[in-house]
Amino acid sequence: LIRAPNTFLKSLDQHGIIRGQSGKHVFLSVAMTGGASGIGLETAKLMAERGAILSIADVNLGGLEAALKELTGDKHIVTVVDVRDGAQVQQWIEKTVKQLGKLDSGVNLAGVARMQAPITEASDDDWDFMVGVNGKGVFHCMREQLKHIGSGGSIVNAASIQGMIGCANTSIYAASKAAVISMTKSVAREVGPRNIRVNCIAPGVVATPLLDPFQKNGVQVPTTMQCFQRQAHPIEIARVISFLVSDESSYVTGCNYPVDGGTTA
Repeated sequence: LIRAPNTFLKSLDQHGIIRGQSGKHVFLSVAMTGGASGIGLETAKLMAERGAILSIADVNLGGLEAALKELTGDKHIVTVVDVRDGAQVQQWIEKTVKQLGKLDSGVNLAGVARMQAPITEASDDDWDFMVGVNGKGVFHCMREQLKHIGSGGSIVNAASIQGMIGCANTSIYAASKAAVISMTKSVAREVGPRNIRVNCIAPGVVATPLLDPFQKNGVQVPTTMQCFQRQAHPIEIARVISFLVSDESSYVTGCNYPVDGGTTA
């Protein structure tokens, strides 16, 4: 049996990841985007319950204020940030480190989707908006987070199964999520020597506000391709994110985790 070097285990402990307590995040400082609703909100609630101290960014001020009231603990902070703006992201991360004293992990979940059409009818604005938030936003966040995250740290990004498989009329959204998968794998290679892990999750159909515009327009989101033939609940995605942040996944990096009820099986 080959064991991890003691120096590696010590680096995890020094960053507040309590070993021997499954899934705990006691005193872990986490910068999270998209935490005002959906998967982000459920992840924030779960990680706060497990002891993390959160700095949550979102464009939705009302959602941030409501989320703050739902979190266990009183040291969390919220900030209005548009992740498409690199300067805003930089200021948010600097504020996080100043107020929380350190940064252990990043959880980058801010994402958008729009009603789409065949590529011949897609607009430049659709491209700029979805790629700007989903792709460029993750780039901005990782760039700033990795200036502060040290040995034993972890980053988890939000991709999608649509970044893995072809799906008609969603080419822009799919491209933005494929970019997240590629960035995740490349950056994992870059920071592995620093003992920092970088992974992403690829949800399938999840019951979140992201589906609201489609349902309002009468679009039926199919679940027949899934083994379970149902939508996921956000907490089912949050648990995987929590695992990837925790030391229980200490030898996992550069991975894209489908959490899709078997859609890609």
